[in-house]
Amino acid sequence: MLNQEVPLDLMFQALADPTRRRMVDRLSHGPASVSELAEPFEMSLPAVVQHLKVLEESGLVRTEKVGRVRTCTMDAGALGMVEKWLNDRRVGWERRLDRLGAFLDALPPDDDKR
Repeated sequence: MLNQEVPLDLMFQALADPTRRRMVDRLSHGPASVSELAEPFEMSLPAVVQHLKVLEESGLVRTEKVGRVRTCTMDAGALGMVEKWLNDRRVGWERRLDRLGAFLDALPPDDDKR
């Protein structure tokens, strides 16, 4: 489990920033150059590159330089790790709530006639 915690920590840290989430959202539609990713943001290109560095280090995004163009792609497998972790938590809570519901259903009716 420890081996999975470090990448997950880095992924959640990367996704904690709204700019990086928007970049991941854009890349979910297909590859993009750094310039294309930078277009909607009012920030310098070096700032965009810093955000991309965090996303790359987390494993969520991969970049490849061909000539003068650096193209970014999302690593769907890495995002799958985040999804699996969240889904495991959701399933656990649903089971707990189901047990609570069954317990409450088994209680005798409450008569407010005192």
